[in-house]
Amino acid sequence: MKNIKLVLLTIALVGGLLIANAQKTVVRVYPKHGTVVKTITKPKVVVHNNVNFYFSDGVWYRAKGKTYVVAAAPRGITVRKLPRARKVVVVNGRKLYKYRGVWYKKTGRNYVVVNV
Repeated sequence: MKNIKLVLLTIALVGGLLIANAQKTVVRVYPKHGTVVKTITKPKVVVHNNVNFYFSDGVWYRAKGKTYVVAAAPRGITVRKLPRARKVVVVNGRKLYKYRGVWYKKTGRNYVVVNV
């Protein structure tokens, strides 16, 4: 009887740890282009080729009436800051930054969208 209680307690403990660890795992995926959203959190307005783009949490949007549409990051557009979760990758000797599938190159104090 004591062994059964010990086994059940061990299973419960291991299961609890696995559940707690699974809750901390967050997968960030760039939303599908063309997805329409009503609001975005603290967007930064970036003008590129006389077009307003909105940048929020690493996702690029364009305004469409009172909504926003997820857009591809235009090559050459510049932002001042990237989210902290960006990854630093060295490609062909160049230090690049990747966040949600978009590649950036640091230029001075800014980050510029590049093709890789």
